[in-house]
Amino acid sequence: MKITEALFSGSSTRISEKPKQKFPEFAFIGRSNVGKSSLINMLCKKKNLAMTSSKPGKTRLVNHFLINREWYLVDLPGYGYAKMSATGKQKLEQVIRNYLNFSEEMVMLFVLIDSRHDIGQVDMDFLFELGQSQIPFAIIFTKGDKMGPVALETQIGKIKSQILEHWEELPPTFVSSSETGLGREEILDYIGSVLESLNETKEQ
Repeated sequence: MKITEALFSGSSTRISEKPKQKFPEFAFIGRSNVGKSSLINMLCKKKNLAMTSSKPGKTRLVNHFLINREWYLVDLPGYGYAKMSATGKQKLEQVIRNYLNFSEEMVMLFVLIDSRHDIGQVDMDFLFELGQSQIPFAIIFTKGDKMGPVALETQIGKIKSQILEHWEELPPTFVSSSETGLGREEILDYIGSVLESLNETKEQ
């Protein structure tokens, strides 16, 4: 799939505030500072589409971007941000849960995990929550340019083993780098295949 157009379509904190025009939604989420905004900009080949910051916790709203006038890329706030008041955390969690539990248009959630580190308990707890809620998700391992290929493969294999200690099978997984463009084609092709399946189902 090629992205020929990416338009900011609005920010929201509740489902009722989403863009009125309905399209399939592919949402992106991860721990704060996992490289989510950089990945979104890389996928769309637009440097400042999603706001990036060296300071974690920048995204506080659900941001919709209309892609090729046929689907939405949804930028969700990060989870597990420690340097925030209890009230702030609660508000952010409500924003995330409201979207995940009630957005009827969301067809896939991409969970971003830093490829350089073992999976944390916060990430594992979030995956459990998705499983319990039966929310379809895929995993994107970010920052894939920060290690050599052998070390990267070993580390990702370790993370997958950690997940398989609790899950019967792995969801779809991708390795990405916002610096080199690694994983861009694979992720977009996967989104394209999901859209094709949706269209085929509609036609039946």
